[in-house]
Amino acid sequence: MSEFAADKPEDVPDADIDQREIENDDAPKTRSESLCPCKSGNSYYICCMPLHHGKAKARTAEELMRSRYSAYFFRLVDYLVETTHPDSREPGLKKELAKSVHNISWQFLTIVDTSKGGTKDKVGKVEFIAKCFVQGEPHELHERSRFRRYKGAWKYLDGVALGDS
Repeated sequence: MSEFAADKPEDVPDADIDQREIENDDAPKTRSESLCPCKSGNSYYICCMPLHHGKAKARTAEELMRSRYSAYFFRLVDYLVETTHPDSREPGLKKELAKSVHNISWQFLTIVDTSKGGTKDKVGKVEFIAKCFVQGEPHELHERSRFRRYKGAWKYLDGVALGDS
């Protein structure tokens, strides 16, 4: 568990989250209480939120991939730019993302395969399928992404689309 997960989020009351959900029989009230969009099965608060808020760094290429998917889901342009490797970060990336990120509604992520990208590796690959809607039309992005460490941190290098339907 990251250092960030031990801190109580500002938007969660002192009451125990699980107990409150049982008592109210309601869906989670805040983003941090909800399941993470990366489909890890963990809450956003202990999964990708610490990475998005700079309280933790991805330990593996897959963790970075999942956090980037969640960043697209939540439209966190600065995080997407920051986690792009400098060797492949185009000068207009932030502006391009800010313009396009609202046109896509991300729905589901499936990790298909990983190669290297572990805690002691310097490079890694993650193959995934991401389902989304673009201007109301369903699409599926199947990509093999490459990741490389930069100053010790995992960064997205590039990806090859394997199919889009």
